[in-house]
Amino acid sequence: MRHFFGFFVRHVVTRLVRMDWLLFMTVVAISTIGLIALFSAGMQIPWRIHDQVRNVIVAAGAMLFVTMIPVRVYKTIAVPLFLLGCSLLVATLLFGITVKGATRWLEVGVRIQPSEILKLATPLMLAWFYQKREDVTGWDHVLAFFILAIPMALIMKQPDLGTSLMVAAAGFGVIFFAGLDRRVIIAGIISGVAALPVIWTLLHDYQRQRVLTLLDPTSDPLGKGFHILQALIAIGSGGFTGKGWTEGTQAHLDFIPEKTSDFLFAVFSEEFGFVGNLVLISLYALLIGRSFYIAAMAPTRFSRLLAGSIGVIFFAYSFVNMGMVSGILPVVGVPLPFMSYGGTALLILGMGTGMLLSISAESRQKFLQSSL
Repeated sequence: MRHFFGFFVRHVVTRLVRMDWLLFMTVVAISTIGLIALFSAGMQIPWRIHDQVRNVIVAAGAMLFVTMIPVRVYKTIAVPLFLLGCSLLVATLLFGITVKGATRWLEVGVRIQPSEILKLATPLMLAWFYQKREDVTGWDHVLAFFILAIPMALIMKQPDLGTSLMVAAAGFGVIFFAGLDRRVIIAGIISGVAALPVIWTLLHDYQRQRVLTLLDPTSDPLGKGFHILQALIAIGSGGFTGKGWTEGTQAHLDFIPEKTSDFLFAVFSEEFGFVGNLVLISLYALLIGRSFYIAAMAPTRFSRLLAGSIGVIFFAYSFVNMGMVSGILPVVGVPLPFMSYGGTALLILGMGTGMLLSISAESRQKFLQSSL
């Protein structure tokens, strides 16, 4: 027992020493800024602030726990986790709870949203898939796209466009880094553009309305366009240095909808202005860049693909959220990573960060061993 305890302590200390501390501190900085912004946005709903502090603590615990797990374990659980996630998605469609026309939740003693599992399960599955193939062929990419299409189709059926986009980004990141030919990418883009009329007919009414609102939010300023217009007013009124912490009028007069979750970036922009946004975007750029650096230094194909896809997840989350709040993308309900209120997304992002820290620790260990 004493021997096992000593081994465990040495393992934990070694992981903490060798993990990527720049990545860790970047996540801490973004999360701290998020709590500061959320405190201002949620002054009238203080229970959300308390809940978010708890969410951050839980996500931090999950991140450190996952950091301690060897990367080989990720490969072991990749297929079972993916199959479990897809099975839960099917169960959600059959027996799930419907709220506001969307069937996204499943009651299993507690209420869960199975689609969140696929944000990590899908890149894990695809990284495992490519790890098994020494020479990747075009047919391997076709099969990989088929694997990716399964959770995407099930999530779109709920419907949940935002989560489907995040799963698609994570999965495509793996396929892209596995060596997808640029000609295939160009052909896919051309095909996608050509298929837009068909895609338009497949969209739900509310999804079409979001696109139309994006093109002209002033067509319904007190209805569908209200969210975007008020967010743009908040961002613009922040000016160069902002109005000051807790001094944002758009947020505190309740003009900004979902101000603690999807539209927290508008609150932050109004209170901290261009300078604050520059700092925040720089931190996200560092987070994404560091993720890709860890991917480049990873010793195995599985680690490289998994780390790269997590970097793509960070990029997709931040770009889509800032884009929809700024009026350049439709509103799809994607939170700002490590900042927006919500426990599930924060937990998934924390676990993804833990995987990156685990990969970085093992990369440094292998580098030190090879140098001796």
